[in-house]
Amino acid sequence: MKQIKLEPGLVYDGSQIKPMWAFQSLGVKGSSIVSWIGPMNIQPDELIDYEDVGLEIKSDEMLHFIIEHFDAHPADMRLCYHRQRILVMIVKDLLGEIGIKTLRRGDDLYCDEGKLSVSIATCSVSSMKIHFAMNITTKGTPENIKTTGLMECSGKLDMVEISKLSDKISKTYIDEILDIDEDISKTRVF
Repeated sequence: MKQIKLEPGLVYDGSQIKPMWAFQSLGVKGSSIVSWIGPMNIQPDELIDYEDVGLEIKSDEMLHFIIEHFDAHPADMRLCYHRQRILVMIVKDLLGEIGIKTLRRGDDLYCDEGKLSVSIATCSVSSMKIHFAMNITTKGTPENIKTTGLMECSGKLDMVEISKLSDKISKTYIDEILDIDEDISKTRVF
C-alpha cells in the first residue's frame, strides 16, 4: 500500500472519493492512502451519504485522507466500513497519545462535544474508498453544527505537528492492514 502526501491547498469537493482518483490525478497505481491539508466544500452532486443531502459540508482547513483498496473483488462495502472504523480508532488512539481526548460515535470523532471529523466509505466495481478528514480550526464550518478543530482541542498543536500526525496516521493504518494480511497468511485453515 502506497503512502502519498500532497502539498497543502487541494480543495476536497467530493470528486476525490470517485474510483481511481489517485491513479487518474496523481499517477498512483494500486492501493494507497493520500493525505493533505486543505479546505472542504462538497458539491451537492458529489454527496455519497443520503443522510447528508441538503446539508452544508465545508471547512476552511482540514487534514484529509483518501484511502483506496483494490484487494477484494468484487469490492466489499462491509469490509470497507470495517476499515473505515479501524482508521477512525487509529486516529482516536494517536490523538490520545498527544493529549487530545476524543469521543467516537460511529465513524465520527468529537472533542468537547464539538464535531472534529467527517468520514464516508463507499465502493465501486473495482475498489473500496474511504475519505476521512479532521477540522484544523472551526473557520468556515457550518454555523448550525457545533464543530471543533485540532488546534482548539489541543491548544498546542501547530502545522508542523499536524503534518507529523498526518504521517503517523497514514503509516499506522498501512501497518495495521499489513499486519492483518500477515496474520491471515500464517493462520491454519480447515
